[in-house]
Amino acid sequence: MTPTDAVLPEVSVRRGDQDDADALADLYSEARRAAVPQMPPAVHTDEEHREYYRRHPSADPDHTIWVAEAAGEILGFAVCTPTFLDGIYVRADLKGQGIGSLLLDVVEATHPDGYELWVFRSNTGARRLYRRRGLVEVEHTDGSANEERAPDVRMAWRP
Repeated sequence: MTPTDAVLPEVSVRRGDQDDADALADLYSEARRAAVPQMPPAVHTDEEHREYYRRHPSADPDHTIWVAEAAGEILGFAVCTPTFLDGIYVRADLKGQGIGSLLLDVVEATHPDGYELWVFRSNTGARRLYRRRGLVEVEHTDGSANEERAPDVRMAWRP
């Protein structure tokens, strides 16, 4: 049986906090590596990711982290501001099992006036998911404003 064939125990979502910082950073690093070429490679090291998550967003009051977990294990997470979904990441071996959709349910419930996000143009799977969830593409860029210098798309959800 492969990991994606396994039946997941009950998944719950909770607010993330400072204690989750290293686990979130490690999941982020692994998810980014697994997503190449749909996403460009990360430009920072794993340790830089850990430092980032230790000081921001887990310590930033303008950010909310939603953690999807089962049996005490983090399966994915979303990071939000009051108007933006800054990022959503799911363990690579659990893609397609509804964890991202569950996190998006929470984001939508906690953003009743809508939200926006950036997604790399090459990440067609994520763009397809976001379109199914009702987000629309409102801006395309050449990527010159992001660290990866990769073309991206700003999408918006307006209920």
